[in-house]
Amino acid sequence: MKILVINGVNLNLLGVREPQHYGSTNLQTIEQNLRKIIDNHNLTAKQIASLDFFQSNHEGVLVDKLQQVFLEKSIDKIIFNPAAFTHTSVALRDTMAAIQIPFVEVHLSNIHRREEFRKHSYFSDLPNNLGVLCGFGAKGYEMALQFLLNE
Repeated sequence: MKILVINGVNLNLLGVREPQHYGSTNLQTIEQNLRKIIDNHNLTAKQIASLDFFQSNHEGVLVDKLQQVFLEKSIDKIIFNPAAFTHTSVALRDTMAAIQIPFVEVHLSNIHRREEFRKHSYFSDLPNNLGVLCGFGAKGYEMALQFLLNE
């Protein structure tokens, strides 16, 4: 199983940006923690998982990456934190709908306890969205990975 962890705008600032909403864990630590889960998970030879990490502040770059992994058939599942693009990006929604790769949507903060505009996700209703995790901080990524590994 090959999993892409893809992150949207401003997530490169995790750990220093608004820790009251997003916590103090940076993106590199999240990646290290997910790799430890893979290393410690009891996987058979057929199940061996690999992780690819990607972050961009640019909507088109994220679209390009998603299209690339789709066309190359290089990814089986996605952990997706679109960040602010959650509430604004029809382009990313159309891409996720087009590629049909199963994904788990992750949000560090509880978007339902924030500003009104953050309560709507352009991704939550897509048929390839396996679930939404919000409000669990960096642990949400770990929960998403455990779910995908055990699915």
